[in-house]
Amino acid sequence: METGKMNRLKVMKTVDFGVYLDGGEGREILLPARYVPGGCKEGDEVEVFIYHDNEGRLIATTLRPLATVGEFQWMQVKDVSAAGAFLEWGLMKDLLVPRREQKAPMKIGGRYLVHVYLDFVTKRIVASARIDRFLDNVPPDYERNQEVDLIVAESTEMGYKVIINHQHWGLVYHNEVFHPLEKGEKRKGYIREIREDDKIDVSLYPLGYEKIDGIAHHVLQTLTRNGGFLPLHDKSDAEEIYSLLACSKKSFKQAVGALYRKQLILLEKEGIRLAGSE
Repeated sequence: METGKMNRLKVMKTVDFGVYLDGGEGREILLPARYVPGGCKEGDEVEVFIYHDNEGRLIATTLRPLATVGEFQWMQVKDVSAAGAFLEWGLMKDLLVPRREQKAPMKIGGRYLVHVYLDFVTKRIVASARIDRFLDNVPPDYERNQEVDLIVAESTEMGYKVIINHQHWGLVYHNEVFHPLEKGEKRKGYIREIREDDKIDVSLYPLGYEKIDGIAHHVLQTLTRNGGFLPLHDKSDAEEIYSLLACSKKSFKQAVGALYRKQLILLEKEGIRLAGSE
């Protein structure tokens, strides 16, 4: 069992107010009745998140928080006190950012990028806005064109700073972004280069796409934002094409032809699909 993570635990016994789960090492973890799946019985396994209740006791919930231990996330402040700021976490209990872990005093209603971690001293789950100390702590071990998970952190003069796989800083250059990225936006990305200083350049598209420009580039980006598929083909109505891509039917067909010749898309009966996105 890992505190602050999703765990799959076995039901040990049922009581009127919930079920007790096997937390290992003789520990019994309560899953309150409101979260117990229908028909749950002794011996079943349940996927739960483990955290501390207001009394400091370990407790389980089937709710999934906005971020688990080891992850980064943008969260909104619900309240502040002498202890620190309390973030909306997606659970009944809010997530504390101690005052020492704030870059500047957090304000109610503000959204902040934080890292969720298990405090070494208190063993409680807390968050920190001092995110740099949780990144780039291990050498980057990525391959060129490797697909990775990105969280958009901020815009700079050169591009967008992103967090790669909750481990490293990366940069997506402005000339590769067709539409502005939003803080907190989660995207797939691809490793372009790891420089000699271990700085990482990232692309929003598999390498090779950078040679595509104009309407074809726009089609690729729209495909990416729509899960790799668009219900458009050569028989589609011109107005339908314009509503999705803001271009003429002629331009659309030319772009599709260019992308198909480069084997970047597949032509299907119902539309077009990014190669490799089936």
